[in-house]
Amino acid sequence: MKKVIFWLIPCVLLTANFCNAQVDTSKSMRHYKNVIRYNLSGALLFGFDKYVVFGYERVISPHQSFSINVGTASLPKLVSINTDSFSVSKDRKRSGYNISADYRFYLGKENKYEAPHGLYIGPYYSYSHFDGKIEWDYTGNNAGSYVNTSSKFNINTVGVELGYQFILWRRLTLDLVMIGPGLGFYNYKATFESNVDPANKQQILAALKQAVTQKFPGMNYVFSDKEINGDGVLKTTSIGYRYIVHIGFAF
Repeated sequence: MKKVIFWLIPCVLLTANFCNAQVDTSKSMRHYKNVIRYNLSGALLFGFDKYVVFGYERVISPHQSFSINVGTASLPKLVSINTDSFSVSKDRKRSGYNISADYRFYLGKENKYEAPHGLYIGPYYSYSHFDGKIEWDYTGNNAGSYVNTSSKFNINTVGVELGYQFILWRRLTLDLVMIGPGLGFYNYKATFESNVDPANKQQILAALKQAVTQKFPGMNYVFSDKEINGDGVLKTTSIGYRYIVHIGFAF
């Protein structure tokens, strides 16, 4: 994940420079009021088959618009997550979805184009829900036996974003949400599908936290000083963020 982010940022910057050279500066260019788009950065982070989120933006005035995004999402695949007594046998289920919305104010004094082209700022809200089921194999004296766990992970984030949307060759859009600080509400819940003694249960809960913090971007910071309690709950409120690259089509 870190390598993807490391390479994604300079690629976006290079693309932005390229876009500046390709923007149609014709004064007679038609101003489209609708954009459909695809969340490219989410797909790069989580996988193109597991993160498929599309959005729609509607311009309501020369310098304002609103947008909504919705699609499927899932937690990254767990590999090499082991404890003293258990190892991950397989992911039985990985599913989820993301819904978000924002309201954009395109800065008239900073932009020479009307919305949806140019620099914008505005509030946003995002909700993500993830479901997972894991089969754990015993590695000790009970080899051949297994334990199943189910998990639900909800993330609500509200904040303010700053971004820039390019319109290339009249129709192609590149939307960069560059800065998106906010407040995130995180609620993770794990349950066991069979009886497990307290010691083994604690091992698996610790492994589940390891999986979330190591495989999910940003969660190592959010849950750094938190532990899953005896009821399988990991809950906190922390600083959230938003960084997105969309590609789309104006019409």
